[in-house]
Amino acid sequence: MHEAISNTSTLIHLSAIGHLKLLKEFHGKIVIPPAVWKEIVEKGKTRPGVKEIKEARKDGWLKIMTPENKPLLRLLSMQLDNGEAEAIALAIEREASIIFLDESDARKTAEIYKLQKTGVIGILIRAKLQKRIPSLKKELDKLQNRNNFWIDKKLYRKAIESVGERI
Repeated sequence: MHEAISNTSTLIHLSAIGHLKLLKEFHGKIVIPPAVWKEIVEKGKTRPGVKEIKEARKDGWLKIMTPENKPLLRLLSMQLDNGEAEAIALAIEREASIIFLDESDARKTAEIYKLQKTGVIGILIRAKLQKRIPSLKKELDKLQNRNNFWIDKKLYRKAIESVGERI
């Protein structure tokens, strides 16, 4: 089906730093499960970026779909939160081309199911390499300082060096 599925974190953090549109540019349509919509829009009403996420749905490039494999969903829910479990179940069911995950437990689970994955950092690296953002370091610093996005120091250094920038 060649769809891109997203969990909550990637949407929230990209929208909060003004780069939600990168998902549309790179993947066209993005699919999210109901638990992700609920986490972002219903529970996180005051978070930065909620308005942009609502607009993406209204514009039709962000779609909500419900995973149907209930046994798989129950299994995934034993170790992951609802949004992560639904996103991974949906990615498996729909044979997604990629899933956006940032949390390490969810990423490890995605690996078990051989799902192609990336997260905020991977998307920003791609954006820098394609000259859609001027500085990866600047965007990673925004994520950490404005959004409390935790990045391992080694990963931070590796990401910045991978695009030819200096720390």
